[in-house]
Amino acid sequence: MADILPPNMLNERPRTPAGLLSNAEKDRLIERGFLGLYRWYTARSQETRNWNPDRSFEWLKLRQDLPPEIVRVIQGFFAVEQYAPDFTSSLVNLVRRSHGRSHFQLRWGSEEEKHADAWENAVLFSGQRSPQWIEEYKERLRSQTWELPFPDAIHNLVYTVFQERATQLNYLNMMKIAQGKSEKPQYKDFSDPVLAKVAQTIAVDEAAHYNFFLEGVRMYLYYYPERTLDAIKNVIGQFSMPASALVPDWQDFAETVYRAGIYGPRDFQRDVMQVAFRNLGIESRKALEEGIRKTREVPDFEGGNHKTTAIFDTFDYGAVEGDVRRLHVKIQDYEKEIGFDRFDPTEFVENPEVPKKEGQAADD
Repeated sequence: MADILPPNMLNERPRTPAGLLSNAEKDRLIERGFLGLYRWYTARSQETRNWNPDRSFEWLKLRQDLPPEIVRVIQGFFAVEQYAPDFTSSLVNLVRRSHGRSHFQLRWGSEEEKHADAWENAVLFSGQRSPQWIEEYKERLRSQTWELPFPDAIHNLVYTVFQERATQLNYLNMMKIAQGKSEKPQYKDFSDPVLAKVAQTIAVDEAAHYNFFLEGVRMYLYYYPERTLDAIKNVIGQFSMPASALVPDWQDFAETVYRAGIYGPRDFQRDVMQVAFRNLGIESRKALEEGIRKTREVPDFEGGNHKTTAIFDTFDYGAVEGDVRRLHVKIQDYEKEIGFDRFDPTEFVENPEVPKKEGQAADD
C-alpha cells in the first residue's frame, strides 16, 4: 500500500482501524470514569467515614496488659503507615495530570494519615512503649524514603488493588482477635473492645480504597485488556507488602503476624489474590498466565486485531463490562443529584473491539 500512496497521504491515514476506539479516546473515557468515581467516593467518604483518630476511640480504656506479640503487630502496623506521606506524594506525582486520580490520591492520603495516627495512639496507650521510644523509632523509620514499586501508572494501580486487600485482611484478622474470635488457642481468653474498634474502623477504610482501585483496574481491563492482564501477571509475580524493605525489624513482624493467624502466604493466595481475581473475572493465576502466553503466540496482523481478539478468552470480559456499566450508572446517578448531567455528563461508551458471540447483534 505504501508504494502506491503519495507521501502526504501516508501521514493522514488513521492508525486505528475503522470502527475502533483510538487510544486517545480510550484514555479520555477512563479519565472521565476516574473523575466521576472520585466525586462519588469523596461525597460518600465524608458522609459515612468521617472519623477522628483521637476522639473516635476511648484510648484510656485500651488494655495495659496486651500480649507482647499483639503489641508487636500493632507496632508493625504503625511502622508501615508512617510512610503515608511517601505513598501519597509518589502516587500523586505519578498521576498528577489526571484530575480524578490525583485528587483521589490526596483524599486517600488524608485517610491513610489517620491510620498512621490511630496505630501510633494504640502503641502509646498500650503503655508498653515509651513516648521517647516511639519518637526515636518514628525518626528511624522516616529517615528512609519509600519508592514506587513500579515505574508506570497501570502497574501501580494494579499493585494497590492487591495491597489494599491484603492490608484490609490484616486489620480484619486483628479485629477478630480483639473481639475474642481468634481460632488460635493463645488468644482464646483475650479481647479488647477498643482495639477491635480501631482495627474495624481502619479495615472499613481499606475496603473503600480497595473498591476504588478495583473499579479503576476494571476500566483499564475493559479498554486495554491485554496491557492490564500483563500488568496483573507482573504484579502478582513480585508482590510484597509496602515498606517491607524499610521497616528495620520486618522479618520479626511478619513472623509474628503469621503465628497470630493474621496474615501469611496462604492468606495472600486464598483471600487476596483469588478474591481480586474473582472481582476481575479471572479464573486463576494459571489461567491468566496461560491466556497471556497464548495471546503472545498469535500474530498481530495490521488492522486485523487477531492478537487483541485472542486475549478475550483469558477472563470473563462480559462480567467486566457489566461492572464498568454499573460503575457508570452509579456515577450518572450522582451527577443527576448535583446537576452535572445538565452541563457535562459522564457517558459509557462500549468498546467495539470485543468480539461478538455467534448470533449476537452488534448493538446487543
